[in-house]
Amino acid sequence: MLRRGGQCQHEASIFGMSDREGCVVASMDICVQGLRDGVLPRLDGATPVRARTERPAEVSDQVHWQRFSVPFEYPVVFARDIFNPENRVLANAIGHAEPDKTHRCLVFVDSGVVAAQPTITARIAQWFARTSGVSLAGEIVIVPGGEAIKRDGTHVEAVQRAVYRHCIDRHSCVVAIGGGAMLDAVGLGAAVAHRGVRLIRVPTTVLSQNDSGVGVKNAVNLDGYKNFTGTFAPPWAVVNDFDFLQHLPRRERIAGIAEAVKVALIRDGGFFAWLEANADRLRAFERDAEEWMVRRCAELHMAQIAHGGDPFERGSARPLDFGHWAAHKLETLSGHTVNHGEAVAIGIALDTRYSVLAGLLPAGAEERVAALLERLGFTLFHPGLVLPGANGQPALLAGLDEFRQHLGGELTVTLLEELGSGIELHQIDPDLVRQALDWLARREAQA
Repeated sequence: MLRRGGQCQHEASIFGMSDREGCVVASMDICVQGLRDGVLPRLDGATPVRARTERPAEVSDQVHWQRFSVPFEYPVVFARDIFNPENRVLANAIGHAEPDKTHRCLVFVDSGVVAAQPTITARIAQWFARTSGVSLAGEIVIVPGGEAIKRDGTHVEAVQRAVYRHCIDRHSCVVAIGGGAMLDAVGLGAAVAHRGVRLIRVPTTVLSQNDSGVGVKNAVNLDGYKNFTGTFAPPWAVVNDFDFLQHLPRRERIAGIAEAVKVALIRDGGFFAWLEANADRLRAFERDAEEWMVRRCAELHMAQIAHGGDPFERGSARPLDFGHWAAHKLETLSGHTVNHGEAVAIGIALDTRYSVLAGLLPAGAEERVAALLERLGFTLFHPGLVLPGANGQPALLAGLDEFRQHLGGELTVTLLEELGSGIELHQIDPDLVRQALDWLARREAQA
């Protein structure tokens, strides 16, 4: 649920999250610091609230400090066959705060989902027609998937125009059904229309179900700069339907596992060991193994966002972007022939080797990580890694400054001190990066 005001309850199962009937609830309590010292009067006549009493000496009596809290809650549901007319999982997620109301929904579907399931739009329309508590606000809108929808703001504006045309207000819903890039673009359109309409995400890829789809960000690119234009906007609800994964191309289905390896390496050594033990099952897409991997990965991402202390990235650290400084740059250098998951796998291998070269991680750990990624089906080298830049150095190194600029402040890169524990560094040695690249190249040559 998403609620504003009141108390934010944290339950104590996995990292302060509960798992009730297939629903993982993410809670985020975001405080905006500030309030003038003294007593804040209550308009309702109740006891005044005592604010902080100290005040910096240089602050005059003309400065008033504002303070308020905004708790966010939303359900993340794991299910199957959500567009079966007998299945109310999606309807319950849409109407969780107002179960007695009929909710108008504007539905967007990824063109890749339609290509893989030609009857999906008819099934969605039939489900809405037969399900109480929800209604279609207009025709289902098919939008591009993959990086095409994120190339610029064109499709974001189209989403806003559709919201306007169909009279979607802040109590209506935008339902986005697709992969991570599509959820990003449609989510950005929903976040800025009317300063934010309710967004229901239905992720359809491994990567979006276990990572981006359960988070609080959206963005599109600008002039080739990845994720330059975006917002932080928690969704109203997330519904992960495992049946969508059966329709993915093999390459895309494997790509999403990279994010599970990433979060295991920085947060859960036990999960990393499980991935090693089950790599062959995951590569074969065994149902139980794949679903457990998706759920555990999503739980760890949600725990970091809710309890990591910086859900909206106001600081300089992004631990969930381990391996991503190189990945984002490689995607661009490859002309997006390397997809996001594949680039993340390469970035993970690169940064794990760097961690060893920098003396942070015991030698041999990088071989375990690289071996797992290769068993899962990843290739850990691409010629774009060693393309020369204008200064003769690998163009990839420019990704470090782009990574810093995205957050501002000092460079902060997550590396590893053990398999399952990340550490933040503020300087990266270009020579060690080149040595790590050479190591990847040698592994490729010996394969």
